[in-house]
Amino acid sequence: MDKNVLITGAAGFIGANFVELFTKKHPEYKIIVLDKLTYAGNLDNLKKVMDKITFVKGDICDFEFVKEIFKKYQINGVIHFAAESHVDNSIKNPFIFTYTNVIGTHTLLESAKQVWGEGSKNKFVHISTDEVYGTLGEDGYFTENSRINPNSPYSASKASSDLIARAYFETYKMNINITNCSNNYGPYQHNEKLIPHMIKLALENKKLPVYGDGRNVRDWLYVEDHCEAVDLVFHNGIPGERYNIGGHNEKRNIDIVKLILNYLHKSEDLIEFVEDRKGHDYRYAIDPTKIKQELNWVPKTKFEDGIIKTIDWYLENQN
Repeated sequence: MDKNVLITGAAGFIGANFVELFTKKHPEYKIIVLDKLTYAGNLDNLKKVMDKITFVKGDICDFEFVKEIFKKYQINGVIHFAAESHVDNSIKNPFIFTYTNVIGTHTLLESAKQVWGEGSKNKFVHISTDEVYGTLGEDGYFTENSRINPNSPYSASKASSDLIARAYFETYKMNINITNCSNNYGPYQHNEKLIPHMIKLALENKKLPVYGDGRNVRDWLYVEDHCEAVDLVFHNGIPGERYNIGGHNEKRNIDIVKLILNYLHKSEDLIEFVEDRKGHDYRYAIDPTKIKQELNWVPKTKFEDGIIKTIDWYLENQN
């Protein structure tokens, strides 16, 4: 049987990187990309693979439209990246995050259930974030058993979509996995996010705004390593299991900013500390033991190498 895989949100950052990797590793698959092409989606991100995919523009919240895609393309696998993902935007306009992330995910799950049937072995991978677990202090790590404790409208909407996915596994016995990743970085990331935003401002010799004192800690994961993990989960993930994907690369925001300035030979005088974000989580850090033990995944990219590759990519792709 042909493998017809629907990948949502693949004109965005992680999705675009994933499609590049997936088409190389699995040329026998038929890839259907569904993307609404909001401000964060860019067809140029897919220009390397356009001849290897079928692109469909549309909204994951449109039930009849999504269900028809499942039927028309005989979809028998889903990898769901599509989401509103910028925390600052969720604070300003939270409703769109509830709509896209919760209703959109539910629409995909219900479409899959209706077309595939209950108990289907077809795989559905729901991509989520470590932010659903809330925040950490100086010590400890998020595990798959950590309490769901979101602190922003964004993370609350992702936590809700995780729970709906889990419910479809428990209630309808669908072959579903949930992945929760740490902060990704690498090519194609929209410049609203920390690393590309700071690179852009530094190149323009503009002030680099840093929230609070800049000591908030994130666990950074090179996007290609994340994509390798998702590929493993899609093919080998145990039905119903959640997998945390992290890089054990904890860095303070201020140190990331200084590293970028140093690499670009810019003065640290460009740093400007600004009022902290509302509900700003102090620290995220993932324990990826489960995915390492069960699926034999380990991140390959050291942060010191990945950040240089990332900055160089943005220098070469400023347009």
